[in-house]
Amino acid sequence: MQRTAVINVVGLTQGLIGEHTPAISAFAGTMPVRSFTPAFPAVTCTAQSDYLTGKTASGHGIVANGWYDREAAEVKFWKQSNHIVHGEKIWDCLRRELPGFTCAKMFWWYNMYSSADWSVTPRPMYPADGRKVFDVHTQPMEMREALKSDLGDFPFPAFWGPAAGIKSSQWIAESTKWIETKQQPTLNLVYLPHLDYCLQQYGPGAPEVIPELQAIDAVVGDLIDFYQQRDIEVVLLSEYGISKVDRAIHLNREFRKRGWIQVKNELGLETLDCGGCRAFAVADHQVAHIYVNDPSIREEVRTLVEQTEGVEEVRVASESWADGVATERAGDFIAVSEANAWFTYYYWEDDAVAPDFARCIDIHRKPGYDPVELFIDPKIPLPKVKIAGFLLKKKLGLRALLDVIPLDASLVKGSHGRDRVPESEQPIFIGKGAESVTSSEAVFEAICQIVKKERP
Repeated sequence: MQRTAVINVVGLTQGLIGEHTPAISAFAGTMPVRSFTPAFPAVTCTAQSDYLTGKTASGHGIVANGWYDREAAEVKFWKQSNHIVHGEKIWDCLRRELPGFTCAKMFWWYNMYSSADWSVTPRPMYPADGRKVFDVHTQPMEMREALKSDLGDFPFPAFWGPAAGIKSSQWIAESTKWIETKQQPTLNLVYLPHLDYCLQQYGPGAPEVIPELQAIDAVVGDLIDFYQQRDIEVVLLSEYGISKVDRAIHLNREFRKRGWIQVKNELGLETLDCGGCRAFAVADHQVAHIYVNDPSIREEVRTLVEQTEGVEEVRVASESWADGVATERAGDFIAVSEANAWFTYYYWEDDAVAPDFARCIDIHRKPGYDPVELFIDPKIPLPKVKIAGFLLKKKLGLRALLDVIPLDASLVKGSHGRDRVPESEQPIFIGKGAESVTSSEAVFEAICQIVKKERP
C-alpha cells in the first residue's frame, strides 16, 4: 500500500495557480495536472460524494447541499450523518481489498457515523437554554478532548460567516498533521475551505483574492512538505471553480406573485410554510430545486422558471438521474442559472417582515443556501460594538440575536453549481493518475489506484 494524503483545496482551479501560489505551483510542476467536468450540481456535498463513492448523485443520492424532505415537509441543509450517502465508500472498498488499510476523514462533509477509522467535523452544541456552543465531533469520541487539548478549540467563527478566514483551514491542517503523528492512516482526507469564502465575497480576479491565495498556499505548502518527508503520496484536489456573478434570481418571490407560496406569520415576521406551498424553490448557489406540491400547476411552474431572467435551463430529475434515491430527493424541476447569476432563497416581499434568522448566520433554519452570511450589514453603524454586546449577553447567560447579516444579495460576487463551465472554472486533480480523471466520479478510482500501488 502507498500511504496517501488527498488535500481538497476548495475553489482551486488551474487559473488560480501562479505567482501568488508558489508552493502549489512548484508541486504542480512535478505532477500531472488535470481539470475535469465537475459534479452536478457542482456543490460541496455532491462533489465529495462523487469522489468518495465513484458514483454520481444517481447512485449516492446527494442532489445538493440540502433538499426538501417530502415526508417531513421540511428543508434540511448541511446534515452530517454519513448514512445519508448511499453506496460503498472509498475506505470500505480499500479496506476490503487491502488488509490493514485505515482512513482519516478530516472535515470532509457527511463525516458523522461513517466507517472511516478516524474523523473530525464541526459540530456545535445546542443546550436547552438556546445557546450555541462551538465544538467539533470526533470518531472515536474520546479523540475530541485530546485533539482540543493539543491544538486548542476549533476557531468556528473562521469556518463560516463574516469572520470566515484562514484560521479555520490552518487549524484543520494542524489537525491532519496531528492524526498523522498519532495514527499514521493509510489515506488521509483533508478539507481546506479557505478559498471558497473570498471567491464568493469578492469574485474571481478581484485584487482582494491575492492575499487569500497566498495564505492558503502557505498552508498547502506546509502540508505537502510534511507529508512528503514521511513518504506519503500527495494529491491536490478541488470541488469546483467559482464564476463571477452580478445577478441574483429570487424564484420564490416570483412564485409568490402568483399565489403559489404560503407563508406563516410568526410574531409579526414571515416564515416559509413549505408543506402548504403549491410550489417553491430550494436555492443552492447556481442551482435551485423546484418542488411542486400541486400537480395541476406543474407545467405552469416550469414555463415560468424557463422564462425567468437569469435562468439558463430547466432539467427534470428523472431525465438527469435514474429512478431511485436522487429523483426521490430532488425537486420536480432543477433550475440552472446563467453563468453570471445565482439563486436566493428569499420569499418575503418586504424586508421589515423577513424572518429573524434571515439576518443571522443560520445555515440549518434557512430554506436554502445563503452566501450573504459572509457579509456584515453595511447599514449597521458600529458592527463591532453590536457584536461585542451580543458576546457579553452570551457570557452572562442571556439570550441574544446576532442579527448582523444584510439582506442585499447584490453583495455576492462569486458562485458555483453549474456543471457546464469553461475549463478555467473546472475543478482540478494534481497528482499521479491525473490523466485518467475526466469526471468527478473518476476521482474515486484515481485515488484507489494510488493507494493500491506497491511501494518500491
